[in-house]
Amino acid sequence: MSRGPLLLALLMLGMPVQAIESGPDPVPSVMWEFYRKQWIKDDPYLFDARVRVIAPPFAEDARQVPLQIDARDVPGKVRRIIAWAELNPLPTIVDFEPGPQVLPWLAIRIRIEQATALRAAVQTDDGVWHVGSALIDAAGGGCTAPSVVRSQPDWEQRLGQVLGGRYPRDGFSRVRVHVAHPMDNGLVGGTPEFFIEQAELFDVAGHSLATLVLYPAVSENPSLSFDLRDTGPVRLRLRDNNGNQFDAALE
Repeated sequence: MSRGPLLLALLMLGMPVQAIESGPDPVPSVMWEFYRKQWIKDDPYLFDARVRVIAPPFAEDARQVPLQIDARDVPGKVRRIIAWAELNPLPTIVDFEPGPQVLPWLAIRIRIEQATALRAAVQTDDGVWHVGSALIDAAGGGCTAPSVVRSQPDWEQRLGQVLGGRYPRDGFSRVRVHVAHPMDNGLVGGTPEFFIEQAELFDVAGHSLATLVLYPAVSENPSLSFDLRDTGPVRLRLRDNNGNQFDAALE
């Protein structure tokens, strides 16, 4: 029986479904089951090489690690993308919901505390989670290092400043933004959590194109990149956990 009829039969019987035609974990980790239960629960899932988790093999600067999540080769409509670093003290990175005009691709910079497995779980419209994985090595300390932003003079005056633009590609355009914010994760003594927790992309008519929930594993002065099918102007709205709101138009 193929995956589709088998999955339908199990769901009709009310049985919990886990791995569907999935091979072994490509980056075995003792934490996989813990995070599977937290995010995927009893939904069907498979380890899928078509979900590309792209990061350097070694984190040269553990406070600013580039990460790309590319699910463009996954069949069906992508409903949601969740990413985490399994051995970080604060593991969750982002919860991304791309709308129809946004391709299932995201670039972001993150903190890494130690060598860890990186995961991206991509849910398609049939309810199945496709899990991509990567391993990254690190000297350590990216999550507990003192803030560079806070050591700079007048950083408060630049808080929430958004720099970025639109860049044409073949058949789509790429939005890249850089946001001035310390993204404090609460792990450095005497400094409470202070981070951007929500971002939403809108078209010129005010319709939502994509939403993101961000977590303290995202690096300070975060960088975000999206791919859009539409070439029209967009607006990015952000809010941090102290209620500060930031807004930027991107032509």
